[in-house]
Amino acid sequence: MIRALLMSSSRKDDLGYLEHAADQLALVLGAQEGRPTPTRAVLIPYAAVSTSFDAYESLAAPAFAAHGVELTSIHRLDDPIEAVREAQVIAVAGGNTFALLHRLAAAGLLDEIRRRVTSGDAAYVGWSAGTNVATPSIRTTNDMPIVEPPSFAALGLVPFQMNPHFIPGKPAGHNGESREERLGEFLALNPAEEVLALREGCALWVTGDHARILGDREGLVFRHGAEARALPVDESFRLDEIRGAVR
Repeated sequence: MIRALLMSSSRKDDLGYLEHAADQLALVLGAQEGRPTPTRAVLIPYAAVSTSFDAYESLAAPAFAAHGVELTSIHRLDDPIEAVREAQVIAVAGGNTFALLHRLAAAGLLDEIRRRVTSGDAAYVGWSAGTNVATPSIRTTNDMPIVEPPSFAALGLVPFQMNPHFIPGKPAGHNGESREERLGEFLALNPAEEVLALREGCALWVTGDHARILGDREGLVFRHGAEARALPVDESFRLDEIRGAVR
Protein backbone atom coordinates (compact mmCIF):
# COMPACT_ATOMS: atom_id res chain seq x y z
CA MET A 1 0.00 0.00 0.00
CA ILE A 2 1.37 3.39 -0.98
CA ARG A 3 2.11 5.78 1.88
CA ALA A 4 3.02 9.21 0.59
CA LEU A 5 3.03 12.60 2.26
CA LEU A 6 2.97 15.28 -0.45
CA MET A 7 3.51 18.72 1.06
CA SER A 8 3.02 22.05 -0.65
CA SER A 9 5.96 23.78 1.00
CA SER A 10 8.94 23.42 3.33
CA ARG A 11 7.89 26.49 5.30
CA LYS A 12 4.72 28.23 6.44
CA ASP A 13 4.53 31.86 7.51
CA ASP A 14 7.60 32.71 9.62
CA LEU A 15 8.21 29.18 10.92
CA GLY A 16 11.47 27.31 10.34
CA TYR A 17 12.21 24.64 7.76
CA LEU A 18 9.53 21.91 8.01
CA GLU A 19 8.60 23.25 11.44
CA HIS A 20 4.92 23.52 10.49
CA ALA A 21 4.87 19.89 9.37
CA ALA A 22 5.61 18.09 12.64
CA ASP A 23 2.15 16.50 12.88
CA GLN A 24 2.14 15.70 9.17
CA LEU A 25 5.54 14.01 9.35
CA ALA A 26 4.38 11.99 12.36
CA LEU A 27 2.00 10.10 10.06
CA VAL A 28 4.99 8.74 8.14
CA LEU A 29 7.72 8.69 10.77
CA GLY A 30 5.79 7.70 13.88
CA ALA A 31 4.69 4.31 15.14
CA GLN A 32 2.33 2.54 12.75
CA GLU A 33 0.12 -0.46 13.35
CA GLY A 34 1.59 -3.55 11.75
CA ARG A 35 4.75 -1.79 10.55
CA PRO A 36 8.14 -1.30 12.17
CA THR A 37 8.79 2.29 13.21
CA PRO A 38 11.29 3.78 10.74
CA THR A 39 14.68 4.80 12.06
CA ARG A 40 16.39 5.91 8.84
CA ALA A 41 15.43 8.01 5.85
CA VAL A 42 17.29 8.88 2.68
CA LEU A 43 17.09 12.46 1.44
CA ILE A 44 17.16 13.27 -2.26
CA PRO A 45 18.22 16.94 -2.55
CA TYR A 46 18.54 16.98 -6.35
CA ALA A 47 16.22 19.98 -6.71
CA ALA A 48 18.84 22.20 -5.06
CA VAL A 49 20.42 24.72 -7.40
CA SER A 50 21.72 27.71 -5.43
CA THR A 51 21.96 25.74 -2.17
CA SER A 52 24.36 22.86 -1.61
CA PHE A 53 23.23 19.31 -0.99
CA ASP A 54 24.98 19.48 2.40
CA ALA A 55 22.94 22.54 3.33
CA TYR A 56 19.69 20.85 2.34
CA GLU A 57 20.53 17.90 4.55
CA SER A 58 21.27 20.21 7.47
CA LEU A 59 17.99 22.05 6.97
CA ALA A 60 15.81 18.96 6.82
CA ALA A 61 17.52 16.63 9.31
CA PRO A 62 16.19 18.21 12.55
CA ALA A 63 12.54 17.73 11.55
CA PHE A 64 13.21 14.01 11.03
CA ALA A 65 15.37 13.68 14.13
CA ALA A 66 12.46 15.03 16.20
CA HIS A 67 10.69 11.75 15.31
CA GLY A 68 13.74 9.59 16.01
CA VAL A 69 14.62 9.18 12.33
CA GLU A 70 18.15 9.70 11.00
CA LEU A 71 18.13 11.51 7.67
CA THR A 72 21.09 10.98 5.32
CA SER A 73 21.43 12.68 1.96
CA ILE A 74 21.87 10.34 -0.97
CA HIS A 75 24.90 12.28 -2.22
CA ARG A 76 26.87 10.93 0.76
CA LEU A 77 26.22 7.30 -0.16
CA ASP A 78 28.34 5.27 -2.56
CA ASP A 79 25.48 3.68 -4.51
CA PRO A 80 22.33 5.82 -4.89
CA ILE A 81 20.27 3.00 -6.39
CA GLU A 82 21.14 0.66 -3.55
CA ALA A 83 20.37 3.43 -1.06
CA VAL A 84 16.84 3.71 -2.47
CA ARG A 85 16.43 -0.07 -2.50
CA GLU A 86 17.24 -0.19 1.23
CA ALA A 87 15.39 2.95 2.31
CA GLN A 88 12.57 2.85 4.82
CA VAL A 89 11.57 6.41 3.97
CA ILE A 90 12.42 8.34 0.80
CA ALA A 91 12.36 12.12 1.28
CA VAL A 92 12.51 14.35 -1.80
CA ALA A 93 13.20 17.99 -1.08
CA GLY A 94 12.03 21.11 -2.89
CA GLY A 95 13.82 23.45 -5.24
CA ASN A 96 13.70 23.43 -9.02
CA THR A 97 11.48 20.67 -10.38
CA PHE A 98 13.21 20.46 -13.77
CA ALA A 99 16.62 20.04 -12.12
CA LEU A 100 15.17 17.41 -9.79
CA LEU A 101 13.62 15.31 -12.56
CA HIS A 102 16.72 15.68 -14.73
CA ARG A 103 18.99 14.41 -11.95
CA LEU A 104 16.66 11.61 -10.91
CA ALA A 105 16.60 10.34 -14.48
CA ALA A 106 20.36 10.65 -14.87
CA ALA A 107 20.91 8.66 -11.69
CA GLY A 108 18.49 5.93 -12.78
CA LEU A 109 16.33 6.44 -9.68
CA LEU A 110 12.84 6.98 -11.08
CA ASP A 111 11.95 3.32 -11.52
CA GLU A 112 13.56 2.36 -8.21
CA ILE A 113 11.68 4.99 -6.22
CA ARG A 114 8.41 4.11 -7.94
CA ARG A 115 8.88 0.41 -7.27
CA ARG A 116 9.78 0.87 -3.59
CA VAL A 117 6.86 3.19 -2.87
CA THR A 118 4.14 1.48 -4.91
CA SER A 119 5.06 -1.88 -3.36
CA GLY A 120 4.65 -0.38 0.12
CA ASP A 121 8.24 -1.21 1.05
CA ALA A 122 9.15 2.45 1.56
CA ALA A 123 7.18 5.56 2.46
CA TYR A 124 7.54 8.74 0.41
CA VAL A 125 7.80 12.29 1.73
CA GLY A 126 7.99 15.14 -0.76
CA TRP A 127 7.66 18.88 -0.52
CA SER A 128 7.34 21.44 -3.31
CA ALA A 129 9.38 19.98 -6.21
CA GLY A 130 9.29 16.65 -4.37
CA THR A 131 5.51 16.77 -4.61
CA ASN A 132 5.57 17.76 -8.27
CA VAL A 133 7.58 14.67 -9.24
CA ALA A 134 5.18 12.41 -7.32
CA THR A 135 2.50 13.17 -9.92
CA PRO A 136 2.28 11.71 -13.45
CA SER A 137 4.26 14.59 -14.94
CA ILE A 138 5.77 17.97 -14.10
CA ARG A 139 3.45 19.85 -16.47
CA THR A 140 1.85 21.83 -13.61
CA THR A 141 4.98 22.95 -11.76
CA ASN A 142 5.55 26.66 -11.14
CA ASP A 143 9.28 26.49 -11.93
CA MET A 144 11.38 27.75 -14.82
CA PRO A 145 12.76 25.01 -17.09
CA ILE A 146 16.40 25.78 -16.30
CA VAL A 147 17.49 22.35 -17.53
CA GLU A 148 15.80 19.88 -19.88
CA PRO A 149 14.96 16.45 -18.46
CA PRO A 150 14.60 13.60 -20.96
CA SER A 151 10.83 13.65 -20.42
CA PHE A 152 8.22 15.46 -18.33
CA ALA A 153 7.00 12.04 -17.11
CA ALA A 154 7.51 11.66 -13.37
CA LEU A 155 6.83 9.06 -10.66
CA GLY A 156 3.04 8.83 -10.91
CA LEU A 157 2.52 7.94 -7.25
CA VAL A 158 -0.83 9.69 -7.54
CA PRO A 159 -2.82 9.52 -10.78
CA PHE A 160 -3.48 13.27 -11.18
CA GLN A 161 -1.59 16.54 -11.50
CA MET A 162 -0.89 18.77 -8.50
CA ASN A 163 0.10 22.40 -8.04
CA PRO A 164 1.95 23.16 -4.80
CA HIS A 165 2.49 26.70 -3.47
CA PHE A 166 -0.95 27.70 -4.72
CA ILE A 167 -1.71 31.37 -4.09
CA PRO A 168 -4.95 32.77 -5.54
CA GLY A 169 -5.25 36.08 -7.32
CA LYS A 170 -2.56 38.55 -8.32
CA PRO A 171 -0.29 40.76 -6.23
CA ALA A 172 -0.71 44.48 -6.76
CA GLY A 173 1.03 45.67 -9.90
CA HIS A 174 1.41 42.21 -11.42
CA ASN A 175 0.21 42.11 -15.02
CA GLY A 176 1.05 38.51 -15.81
CA GLU A 177 -1.22 35.52 -15.39
CA SER A 178 -2.56 34.47 -12.02
CA ARG A 179 -2.15 30.90 -10.86
CA GLU A 180 -5.79 30.24 -11.69
CA GLU A 181 -5.17 31.50 -15.22
CA ARG A 182 -2.07 29.33 -15.62
CA LEU A 183 -3.96 26.25 -14.49
CA GLY A 184 -6.81 27.26 -16.80
CA GLU A 185 -4.35 27.22 -19.71
CA PHE A 186 -3.23 23.70 -18.77
CA LEU A 187 -6.82 22.52 -18.55
CA ALA A 188 -7.79 24.16 -21.84
CA LEU A 189 -5.22 21.96 -23.59
CA ASN A 190 -5.84 18.94 -21.35
CA PRO A 191 -9.61 19.15 -20.71
CA ALA A 192 -9.96 15.54 -19.59
CA GLU A 193 -7.71 16.15 -16.58
CA GLU A 194 -8.07 17.91 -13.23
CA VAL A 195 -5.43 19.57 -11.01
CA LEU A 196 -5.27 19.52 -7.21
CA ALA A 197 -3.87 22.78 -5.82
CA LEU A 198 -2.36 22.93 -2.34
CA ARG A 199 -1.88 26.14 -0.36
CA GLU A 200 1.22 26.84 1.70
CA GLY A 201 1.57 24.62 4.75
CA CYS A 202 -0.93 22.05 3.50
CA ALA A 203 -0.34 18.51 2.31
CA LEU A 204 -1.93 15.45 0.75
CA TRP A 205 -1.63 12.25 2.80
CA VAL A 206 -1.99 9.21 0.56
CA THR A 207 -2.63 5.71 1.90
CA GLY A 208 -3.41 3.10 -0.71
CA ASP A 209 -6.15 4.32 -3.03
CA HIS A 210 -7.41 6.99 -0.61
CA ALA A 211 -6.11 10.37 0.52
CA ARG A 212 -6.97 13.39 2.65
CA ILE A 213 -5.95 17.03 2.86
CA LEU A 214 -3.85 18.05 5.86
CA GLY A 215 -3.32 21.54 7.22
CA ASP A 216 -5.57 24.52 7.83
CA ARG A 217 -6.83 25.21 4.31
CA GLU A 218 -8.93 23.11 1.97
CA GLY A 219 -7.55 21.71 -1.25
CA LEU A 220 -8.87 23.02 -4.56
CA VAL A 221 -9.56 20.84 -7.60
CA PHE A 222 -9.49 22.73 -10.89
CA ARG A 223 -11.43 21.48 -13.90
CA HIS A 224 -11.87 22.89 -17.40
CA GLY A 225 -15.01 24.95 -17.81
CA ALA A 226 -16.08 24.78 -14.17
CA GLU A 227 -15.50 26.47 -10.84
CA ALA A 228 -12.84 24.90 -8.65
CA ARG A 229 -14.30 22.50 -6.12
CA ALA A 230 -13.07 22.32 -2.54
CA LEU A 231 -11.71 19.27 -0.77
CA PRO A 232 -12.30 19.73 2.97
CA VAL A 233 -9.45 19.22 5.41
CA ASP A 234 -9.14 15.76 6.93
CA GLU A 235 -11.92 14.12 4.91
CA SER A 236 -10.94 10.91 3.13
CA PHE A 237 -11.59 10.59 -0.61
CA ARG A 238 -10.69 8.13 -3.32
CA LEU A 239 -7.77 9.09 -5.55
CA ASP A 240 -9.83 8.31 -8.64
CA GLU A 241 -12.27 11.07 -7.68
CA ILE A 242 -9.74 13.49 -9.25
CA ARG A 243 -9.32 12.89 -12.95
CA GLY A 244 -5.89 12.12 -14.33
CA ALA A 245 -4.65 11.57 -17.85
CA VAL A 246 -5.95 8.55 -19.71
CA ARG A 247 -2.93 6.41 -20.60
